[in-house]
Amino acid sequence: MEGNSQVLFASAVFLISYAIIISEKIHRTAVALAGGMLVIIGGVISQEQAIEAIDFNTIGLLVGMMVIVGIARNSGLFEYLAVWAAKKSKGDPMKIMISLTVITALLSALLDNVTTVLLIVPITFSIAKALEINPMPILFSEILASNIGGTATLIGDPPNIMIGSATGLGFMDFVINVGPVILVILPVTILILKLIYRKELITREELKENIMRMDPSSEIKNVGLLKKSLIVIALTILGFFLHQYLHLESATVALSGAALLLLITNEDPEHALIAVEWPVIFFFAGLFILVGALEHVGVIEWIAMESLKLTGGEMLPTGMLILWLSAIASSFVDNIPFVATMIPLIEDMGRLGGMTDLNPLWWALSLGACLGGNGTIIGASANVVVVGMAEKQGYKWTFVGFMKVAFPLMLVSILISSVYLYFFYLT
Repeated sequence: MEGNSQVLFASAVFLISYAIIISEKIHRTAVALAGGMLVIIGGVISQEQAIEAIDFNTIGLLVGMMVIVGIARNSGLFEYLAVWAAKKSKGDPMKIMISLTVITALLSALLDNVTTVLLIVPITFSIAKALEINPMPILFSEILASNIGGTATLIGDPPNIMIGSATGLGFMDFVINVGPVILVILPVTILILKLIYRKELITREELKENIMRMDPSSEIKNVGLLKKSLIVIALTILGFFLHQYLHLESATVALSGAALLLLITNEDPEHALIAVEWPVIFFFAGLFILVGALEHVGVIEWIAMESLKLTGGEMLPTGMLILWLSAIASSFVDNIPFVATMIPLIEDMGRLGGMTDLNPLWWALSLGACLGGNGTIIGASANVVVVGMAEKQGYKWTFVGFMKVAFPLMLVSILISSVYLYFFYLT
């Protein structure tokens, strides 16, 4: 298979796969894997190229943190945090949603959004069980908050790490230039979520009183395991802060933490690996191969180049196009390969167009790619991880049901970003 045939075949497999995923007639992991195998069997890419297309940094980060969280959970740490958070919120479900949303956003800025949801989601299930409420609204808020908070810093979301690596922009560059608009987007999002779920997050007074009578310390099952888990989690978090300076990938940090915790707790690896959401891992692998095939035949690059031609090299239309194109595309296509394609294109455009300051375009790409991940159930790693964890607990989102609420909220965040970029960077 050559030339246009490859382009047509890869595009068809990609679109059909996404259509089936959206329809939810077949499990998304099976569809993604089948699509990935089809583009290999069809000769679009070789097996070696397919393996190269898989972002093993993302895979390693997910596996490492899932193992750490799975072992730490046995200590009773998350149950302790659940009771503590619920008591601080007086057992009010709406206050709990808001507090966990803010905590998720803050942690996502300081760690990464996948690690954050792996830590926060078990707490959410425990609180929801105690108050006999549906955890879905809180989980949904945490998904949005993880991507919003992750946008604010260099280490919060993979696209920012890639942009920083390619341009030399540092941690404080993102905090100063992207952070301010996030401080607007987060409270606006929380306010809208509060309006949407005000009638759902209600519980009985006796359950609130039961929460207030609970003792958080009684939830600790194994003090020794708790201490060891907290030490490893602290070291892992420190590793995420320093990994750029130590020239280590985030997956190396996460897997090192997992290995250390396995060693010092003498936990059976077979039991620890049960905590890994393997359907999520293989879904990502298949998705990376599908998108890698589109990259290989030039579809993503062609879309990006044709879009950039429309702007004529002017800063304002170029910045707005990058922002909105990145947001819409990142809702449906993994933002990592998209950003990888956009970075050299923006650099070439700056060189050919004589633009001396490309920073406004980098901020547009960062905001669009990171916030755009909130648009659909498959828009960002954190989304897929939380959905997978929810399904394991018996809670299921539909693609369309998630998108009905998430996509408009994503558009609101991009609209706010547009105003911010217009007044402070693009004019």
